[in-house]
Order: sequence, then C-alpha cells, then structure tokens
Amino acid sequence: MRTALIVGATGLVGKQCLYQLLEDKGYLKVFALVRKEINIKHHKLEQVIVNFDELEKYEYAMKVDDIFCCLGTTIGIAKTQENFRKVDLDYPVKIAELTLKNGANQFMLVSSMGASKNSSIFYSRVKGEVEETIAKLGFKAFHIFRPSMLMGDRTEFRFGEIIGKYLMKVIGILFFGPLKKYKGIQGIVVAKAMVRTSLKNISGNHIHLSDEIQKIGK
Repeated sequence: MRTALIVGATGLVGKQCLYQLLEDKGYLKVFALVRKEINIKHHKLEQVIVNFDELEKYEYAMKVDDIFCCLGTTIGIAKTQENFRKVDLDYPVKIAELTLKNGANQFMLVSSMGASKNSSIFYSRVKGEVEETIAKLGFKAFHIFRPSMLMGDRTEFRFGEIIGKYLMKVIGILFFGPLKKYKGIQGIVVAKAMVRTSLKNISGNHIHLSDEIQKIGK
C-alpha cells in the first residue's frame, strides 16, 4: 500500500485528484499540504497546514511514495511575476527536493500545453522551467501532464478562463484529428489520468499531452 502527498488540493484538478486518491484502494494514506483547513473529512486524509515559504518545517509529511503537484496560479491572482514564479516554480521544486530526499519514487506534475523554458510567453516559460528543473532531480518516475483549457468549476473567479470555456463549448466540435489535443478537458479527467498513471509504475520521465490525458482519464 502506498502513501501520497498532494499540493494544490483546492484547485480545479487538485480537488478532483484528492477525491480520486481517497477513493482508490491503492493508497493507504494521503497527506495534503494546505494553507488553511479544507472541508473534507476522511480516515485516509491528513491535512497539514503549512507556510509554503517554510516548507522545510513540514518534512515529516513528505516521507511518501508519490507526489501529486497541482499548484498553479495566474498573473491576475499573483499580481506580480515574482509571486507567480514562487507558486508555479519555487514551491513545486522545493517540494520535489524535500520528498526525493525522504525517499519518494514518483512525482506527478500538472503543467500546461505549450510549456517551454524557451517560450516568449512568461506563463509558458515558467511552466517549462519547473518541468526541466524537476526532471533533473532524479525521481524514479516523473510524469508531466500538459492539459489544454481546463473545464470545470473553480473556487476562484478567472474572467479569461470563463470566456475561454465558453468558446471551447461553442467550437469544441471542430477539434478533431491533429487538433484534438487542443480541445478543452475536464479537471476530473486530468485527475483520474494522474492517479491511474501513478499506479502503473512506469519509470522514467514522461510528458502526457491533452489528447493522451483524455484517453487515460475518460
């Protein structure tokens, strides 16, 4: 039986990922790093309220088998590029370093379509940087999930995503063949794909694009 650590458990994918982990018999214990307690009770769940700027203080919760990193924000919410990098790059890398040091085997990361450290787009560049940095750490298995536009209900308001989701619903039927990977994808599908992939014990570094994620998580 395995243990898991999830970060970003209140987000669109993270919330669904937490539910999947709690329901799956393959996981005996699930630690969730949260800023404040979330309204979920389960005998397998241990919530660890943390200051993400002092992650070293919570290493006791990082002695797990698998990590599910669903952290992510937007410039609109973060306000500055520095704060954005802290959430989307610094925190995931620090968690990866601490868990690997404590014997973790797998790291599952929610990234984004178009992620590249060489991108001219700041968002995509940071996503590419976090992918590359964690890939070099040496996990037995590192799985990157690059979904397209995420569909589903968020707890926070993101105006740009609301417009994007509306357009996806209107023109989604046009995304087939080579364009299928650009079609919007439900957060629960990404979550299921992450958990199912973790249970397959596939070693090495892997990138899963949106159309593949759709197949795994449907």
